[in-house]
Amino acid sequence: MKKLIALVLTVVLAAALVLSGCSLNGDGSSSGGSKVVDPDAEIEVVFYHTMGANLRSVLQKYIVEFNKIYPKITINEQSIGGYDDVRDQVITELQAGKQPAIAYCYPDHVATYLRSRKVIDLNEYINDSEVGLTEAQVKDFIAGYYEEGRQFGDTSKMYTLPFSKSTEVMYYNKTFFENNGLKVPDHWFASGANDDTSLEYVIKKIKEIEPTSIPLGYDSEANWFITMTEQLKTPYTQAVDKVEDRFLFNNQQNMDFCDKFRAWCVSGLMTTQSIYGGYTSGLFTNTSANDSGIVIHSYISIGSSAGATYQCPAKSDDGSYPFEVGIAQIPQADKSNQKVISQGPSVCMLKQKDQKVNDAAWTFIKFLLTSPEFQAEFSMTSGYVPVLRSTFEMDAYKEFMSGANTNKEGIAALSAKICMEQEQSYFTSPAFVGSSDARDQVGKLLVAYVSAAENASEAELKKLFTDAYDRCVTLNK
Repeated sequence: MKKLIALVLTVVLAAALVLSGCSLNGDGSSSGGSKVVDPDAEIEVVFYHTMGANLRSVLQKYIVEFNKIYPKITINEQSIGGYDDVRDQVITELQAGKQPAIAYCYPDHVATYLRSRKVIDLNEYINDSEVGLTEAQVKDFIAGYYEEGRQFGDTSKMYTLPFSKSTEVMYYNKTFFENNGLKVPDHWFASGANDDTSLEYVIKKIKEIEPTSIPLGYDSEANWFITMTEQLKTPYTQAVDKVEDRFLFNNQQNMDFCDKFRAWCVSGLMTTQSIYGGYTSGLFTNTSANDSGIVIHSYISIGSSAGATYQCPAKSDDGSYPFEVGIAQIPQADKSNQKVISQGPSVCMLKQKDQKVNDAAWTFIKFLLTSPEFQAEFSMTSGYVPVLRSTFEMDAYKEFMSGANTNKEGIAALSAKICMEQEQSYFTSPAFVGSSDARDQVGKLLVAYVSAAENASEAELKKLFTDAYDRCVTLNK
């Protein structure tokens, strides 16, 4: 009986796709070879991701729904760690021929995977006459997120689809700001002693008010470096054939902004995740005194919009919050060239020995990524931004967004709202073999530069840049 039900559902689903105008290849032909999942085949699809417990529960809920249609497809979802952990494990397993069918990814990760020739061009499925995406489904994706899948040199290839998106935002202690007459900064560097809307002015003023504080915490050193190069229009990387010409970050312009951040670090005005030894949200929300009876915390934290709930302090014994959290867009270097990094996972498919596994993997991806209900619940749980426009038209999501506030109950909605306000400013860096190495190296470079000995010479600081460049070249020779 179950086999019959599954077969009927599969046929109905396939028929619905055809009737709804499923797109074909550019020449009007189908991709060839049915990719409809065999309802009688026992199939396991391995999916690597980075979800924590709260998001994993949402995923598992929708796996249950998926299995009501496809009871014989087992989705073996595995939380590997961070994004770089997923990347490293996939690279290792590609070499051994044991790669997962689906993996969370960033563009520079996929650029590295492409060397294996095991990344599936998703057009093979998107344009299929039986299981592909309709024109309406493609248009439902937010265009900028969807087009990320084509940024690998050959725009006729589609290697990723957006899963959910995030960016960086600036969290600040709204209570402290209001009590001390501080303005929310909108640019990095002070143009004069009284430039009170610059981050530089604000963190110095915070240090004057509370000398034991570390006013600013920035989670991702790599993001900070890369974002500054975009905002300042200074060289970072480029996708070219010659390895030595791919890495452009070793230049004086980039040293100049690192010098400014170094001065902040030496003065105790800032820290980063690597320097602090953990996410700086922990410093931002800290209300516990150290052994000397001093509560050391920050008043500004720049981090992922998807981590909004971690930026809200725990309630006090009386049920109130120690302080109110504000959220704003990150500071800019040039208001005429506003840039903020586009992040959040996409997914790619990696070739399996059994074609049925590939087909089942696509069926699952399509089930999740064309579902506004899944996107809404995922966003409402985390602060990630939905990748489907239809999600924003759902009554439940509209109600969620209307409840945006600075308490833990509404901070995820507020974070998502800020993300959408800066949609036109999003950027992604060029993806090529070695771009992931560049990201790793500039993150380490920034940490080494700002935390170098106070008496470090100019030559020693320049060498940090040169060494980072040399490592990128060596790793990609």
